[in-house]
Formats: sequence, C-alpha cells, structure tokens
Amino acid sequence: MLGGAGLLSLLAGCATPAGTPRSAEGGAWSGRLSLRVEGDQNQSFAALFELRGAPEAGELVLTSPIGSTLAQLHWAPGEALLRNGSETRRYESVDALIVAATGAAIPVGALFAWLAGRDEAVPGWRPDLSQVDAGRLQATRESPAPRADLRIVFERA
Repeated sequence: MLGGAGLLSLLAGCATPAGTPRSAEGGAWSGRLSLRVEGDQNQSFAALFELRGAPEAGELVLTSPIGSTLAQLHWAPGEALLRNGSETRRYESVDALIVAATGAAIPVGALFAWLAGRDEAVPGWRPDLSQVDAGRLQATRESPAPRADLRIVFERA
C-alpha cells in the first residue's frame, strides 16, 4: 500500500470493464487533483500529478503539495511497476498494479479519455467534461457507495 487513506480513497471504486478496447493515442497532463469521499468518516485527498502515455503504456507520478513524491506508477504491455520510495514492485498489468497500490482499480483508459475531452462511460461514474477546454475536469462516483467527487485542474503538456 502507498500509505495514507486518501490515496486509497482516491482510487477506490473506480473500475473499468475487462477487455474494453482502448485507443493507442498518447498524451501528457500535469496539474493537481483532489478527491472528497463522503461516508461515515469523510475523507479528502489532494496531490500534484503528472500523467503520460496511454492506457496501454504510461506513467503516473503523484507528489505532495510540498513536492515529495508519493508514488510512481509505470505500465507497459506485460509489465507494471510501483515505485514507492526506494521500493519497486512488479505486477503483470496496470490493473494489477493499481489494485496492489490502492486496494481498488482505477479506470485508466477513461481517465485518459476524460482529460482529452472524450466522454467514456465507466459504471458508477459521471464525468463533467464541460470545462475540459479550460483545464478542469470533475467526475462523480455515485456507485458503489460511498459517493466520491474527483476534481482535476490540469494542463496538457
């Protein structure tokens, strides 16, 4: 685990259907993200991020607001790496990497699509792409509970 319930909450409940075809388009984004998870104990998380590549091969770096690296996730066909401090763990896929790092899956393909302004359906999630051209993305997870609100302010690199 990466440590910190906030990162776990950020990625909890995000799933993408297995075998869903994805575009090979690549991209690069950086900015900041925040997540608020409602529940018995409301949780919130904020981090700076750099996302590069595509759903098939890419990298996600999360850093604290003061610049400390929280985690580096790198994936390519047949390999996925989690770097957390001086420790590196290997996984067979990006899905396994995300699950190992956070305890849940993240819709990597959908995140790339959303940041590019494309509405890609993910069960339980409702993205608001109305401000993507202005560098803002909001997505709400309505199911499974608890409800989560993801907000991203970004620039395309």
